[in-house]
Amino acid sequence: MKMKGTLPFVAMVIGQIAQVGLTLAGKKAIETGMHNFSYVFYSNFLASLILLPTSFLIHRSPNRPPLTLSVAGGFLVVGILGFLVQVVGYAGLTYASATVATAILNLIPGFTFILAIIFGVERLDHGGVTKWAKIIGTLVSVLGAIIVTFYTGPAIITSHLTSIAPQHLLGQSSSEFILGGVLMLIDCVLAALFIIAQAVILKRYSAVLILMLAYCSIISVLSLLASLILEHDLSAFSLQSKTRFLAILYAGCFGAGFQLTIGAWCVKMKGPLFVAMFHPLGIVIAAIMGVIFLGDALFLGSLIGSGVIVIGFYGVMWGKGEEDRIVEGNMIESSKTPLLQDEIHDDNVMLP
Repeated sequence: MKMKGTLPFVAMVIGQIAQVGLTLAGKKAIETGMHNFSYVFYSNFLASLILLPTSFLIHRSPNRPPLTLSVAGGFLVVGILGFLVQVVGYAGLTYASATVATAILNLIPGFTFILAIIFGVERLDHGGVTKWAKIIGTLVSVLGAIIVTFYTGPAIITSHLTSIAPQHLLGQSSSEFILGGVLMLIDCVLAALFIIAQAVILKRYSAVLILMLAYCSIISVLSLLASLILEHDLSAFSLQSKTRFLAILYAGCFGAGFQLTIGAWCVKMKGPLFVAMFHPLGIVIAAIMGVIFLGDALFLGSLIGSGVIVIGFYGVMWGKGEEDRIVEGNMIESSKTPLLQDEIHDDNVMLP
């Protein structure tokens, strides 16, 4: 029983490691001159090929939930949101470092909470400390993202690769840095909508792998059409670069084929906020991997902003945890009351 409760936690930790690797792989592929749409197409097409036999082997016909028109529409919504998340996210990576991009992505929990309230998934029925912890924590997270986006500060840690490619670190203009941050903020909102849409559709259709198969297939079609219409360059589909090939191989296997499937399963088991709460873990992993593999420097602004985001986020999660305990306690009390009333009623009936 205890192992069953810790399994989603372990799965999300592994998923966050895969997510940071996915961010770094995408950045390396884009640096070779590969376009966003063609990269998204290849990675999701490969994931579709992996998920096609796997999903129907695990979700066999007798136990597979029926595919209705509303469920198919939900698949389409999830696919479109996922397409926008990937395209905007990789566009942001073009201008922002992987460390900064991952730090800003820690806003996803705050946006998930806000949008969950708007869509009725979360409520602020309970007042006092719990309500204000969630509200203030969300605002603090937004402040942290602003610090990461608009304040660089001096470099605290530099890697051995910094001296090899200083133009990659210091040649970036402030306008490009801000544009990358803004694109990543937009990506956070889209990602929050994507998580909530997943939760809604999984309540109607519980086959996680089939949902992911539909998700990757829809993104493959949309990215292929977008690439042919907007890019007009067939060389964008070239896989001659070894870096491109390895990045696509990693993204297809460990992106939608692994990391997103784990996330969808945890959304089904624990809800959207549980999945969103693990994004701050990517700060430490991205900082270490960015310095080691990409030659990124760790700047003071990134460190301060990331710390503020984490503090604000866990303030939200504390408020959420306290609220859940209150709701659970009320449910226990309400379940006991009818039994007590029935006993009193029965005693009264037995009186002469």
